[in-house]
Amino acid sequence: MSDIGDALGTAAEGGLFARAISGRRKGNKSAAGHFGEHDCLNCGAALTGPYCQQCGQQAHLHRTLGAFLHDLLHGALHFEGKTWHTLPLLAWKPGELTRRYIHGERARFVSPMALFLFSIFLMFAVFQAIGLTPPTEINTTDGFKTNMVAMQKDLTEKRDSLTDKLGKMSATDPDRAATEQKLADTKDALEGINKVGNAVSNGQGLVKVTTIDTGIAFLDHGLEKWRKNPGLMLYKLQSNSYKFSWLLIPLSIPFMWVLFVWKRGVRAYDHAIFVTYSIAFMSLLFVVLSVLYALGLSWGIVSLIGTTVPLIHIYRQLRGTYLLSRFSAIWRLVVLTVFIVIIASFFLQILLVLGAF
Repeated sequence: MSDIGDALGTAAEGGLFARAISGRRKGNKSAAGHFGEHDCLNCGAALTGPYCQQCGQQAHLHRTLGAFLHDLLHGALHFEGKTWHTLPLLAWKPGELTRRYIHGERARFVSPMALFLFSIFLMFAVFQAIGLTPPTEINTTDGFKTNMVAMQKDLTEKRDSLTDKLGKMSATDPDRAATEQKLADTKDALEGINKVGNAVSNGQGLVKVTTIDTGIAFLDHGLEKWRKNPGLMLYKLQSNSYKFSWLLIPLSIPFMWVLFVWKRGVRAYDHAIFVTYSIAFMSLLFVVLSVLYALGLSWGIVSLIGTTVPLIHIYRQLRGTYLLSRFSAIWRLVVLTVFIVIIASFFLQILLVLGAF
C-alpha cells in the first residue's frame, strides 16, 4: 500500500511539474484571461513574491477588459489608494502633504507632476465643455457702433427729461440755473456723439491702422496678427496657456528661493514640489468654481471663494511645508502674493511672444 501511495504522490508531483513546464512554454496563459505565472513574463526571472526582483514587474497579471480599465485609470492618475490619500491632504493639509513627499514618503501619494498634468488636462476639458473659451470672432467696429447707439439713446433720454423738468420750473426757481447748465452740457455731448456716429456711418473721420512698425520684426509681426484676427489670437493664447503651463514651475522657483534664501536645510527641490502641488490645487479649484458657476452659483460668491481660498491655502501650505511660525508664514504670504503677480505677467508675456509665431 505504501508503494501505491508513493506512486500516486510521484504521479501528482509529475503532473504538477509538467503543467508548470507546459505553462511556461505556452506563455503562462490560463482561463478567462488570467496568467499562471511561475517566472516573470517580462524578463524570465524566477518569481518569489508579488513583484519581480529583477525588473519590478507585478507577478500576477490579467488579460481582461477590467485589467485594461484599471491600467487606464491608474495611468491617468494612479486612480487607487494614492488618490484618496493625496486629494484630502492637498485640500486641507497641503503643507503636511508637501513636507511628507519632500522627506521621502513617495509611494503613498500621487506625484506632484502627475497631479499637475491631470489637473491642467481636466481644467482644459471642463472649460471646453461649459463654454469658457474666448470668442472666435471679434468685430471691434460693430462693438463701437453698438456703444455709440447706446450712448445716443441715454443722452437723448436725459435731454428730454431735463427739458420737461425745466418747462415745469418757474423763472424764480433756485434750481433753474443748474438745470439749464445740465441741459446745455447734455445737448453738447449729444451733438458730439451724433457727429462721431455720422462719421462712423459714412466711413469718415476714422484713422485706419494699416501697418504697425515698432522696429522689432517679430514684435511687429505679432501685433499685426493681433490686429487682423484678435479672436484667433485669443484662442491661441488660451491654448498656449495649457500647453506651456509647466513654465510656471521654473518661473516660480527663483522667487520661492528668495523667500527662504537664509533658511538652512531648504533646497530648490522643495520649492519645486511646493509650487507644483500648489498649482495643481489652484487648477482643481478653478475647475470646481467653473462648474458651480455654470450650474447657477452667483458670480459674487465665485469671486469671493476664488480670492480667499487660494490665500488661505498658500498660507497653510507655507506654514506646514517649511514649519514656519504664524508671523513668518503671513509675511511670506504677502510677499509671495506680489511675486505671483510678477510671475503671471512674465508668463503672459511669454505666451504673447509664442502666439506671434
